[in-house]
Amino acid sequence: MESVRLGIIGCGVIGQRHLAAAAAWPGISLVAVADLREAVARETAVRFGVGQAYTDADALLADREIEGVVLALPARDRAALALRAFAAGKHVLTEKPVALDAGEVERLIAARGDRVAGCCSSRFRFLPSAAAACDLLASGALGRLRVVRCRAIKPAGPPQAVIPPAWRLSRALNGGGIMSNWGCYDLDYLLGITGWTLEPRTVLAQTWTVPDPFAGQVAPGSDAETHVAALIRCADGVTLTFERGEYVATEAEEAWQIIGDAGALRLRMTPGAGKTLWHDAADAARGVVSRAIWQGDEDYGMTHEGPARDFAAAIREGRQPLTSLEQALVVQRITDAIYRSAESGTAVAVG
Repeated sequence: MESVRLGIIGCGVIGQRHLAAAAAWPGISLVAVADLREAVARETAVRFGVGQAYTDADALLADREIEGVVLALPARDRAALALRAFAAGKHVLTEKPVALDAGEVERLIAARGDRVAGCCSSRFRFLPSAAAACDLLASGALGRLRVVRCRAIKPAGPPQAVIPPAWRLSRALNGGGIMSNWGCYDLDYLLGITGWTLEPRTVLAQTWTVPDPFAGQVAPGSDAETHVAALIRCADGVTLTFERGEYVATEAEEAWQIIGDAGALRLRMTPGAGKTLWHDAADAARGVVSRAIWQGDEDYGMTHEGPARDFAAAIREGRQPLTSLEQALVVQRITDAIYRSAESGTAVAVG
């Protein structure tokens, strides 16, 4: 397969991850990088052996050698830039969250044409354990689904020398806080491994900002949520219960589970050493019988390799990436509904 000629816009932490993954894979040729900070753009180009460094994203989009672009910059700027990329004939892979709201995603879909376009919220579905989960669920071993759940809580630690960047908890720059930063991963993962068969209908949710004792650990002026809880009712009576938080005054917990009328799947989305996925099967004679369906070691390098490489392969194979814009729209509509419900204090319809 002829290598795909890519440009990366945004040379921050996540842009560096994309560059490292792309540079190590023969299916991608890195043509150019762009960043508003000229020194960073030039240093990055030298580090990864990229021939061209731009300080203007539109100059990179005008580069005829480039087939596709990865947008690794704050969410506030991505949708408008993606529209210009489509107009320039480029394929587009956006970082997560895909956009600030569902309306922006709908405009991207309308403008995409025959281009390849997707979102990096798929990151954790590139792990080997995710494939094992997909296989079990596709087999029908759990019967009719009842509850899909996620509870991922990170407690506050002692103050750090470096405060995280302001965009992480800025509604204007990022569309939201922990829901936009991590919730999109959780929803993409759970909806993806269940084959995108769930049809979210209504949401009842609540969000909270950083607790007062930990306010000094975030950037001044942070206005986005650090803790979210939601009940999402889907078609056919399936319920998705969701809680994600950081800077929370409790112990750490990570649990993802899918429960049906014939069994359940206990799993963990994030990578780690000695990771195990458990299948709990209903047995009329013995009750519930548990067995490990997958065991192994995973690391975050696997999650960072996946999106850009899949994007390049999708371009050559004439398909959409693992998470298409249509699927990212489902995630964004749920996210929007969570924010609307939290603001109104009532249940709201998805979409």
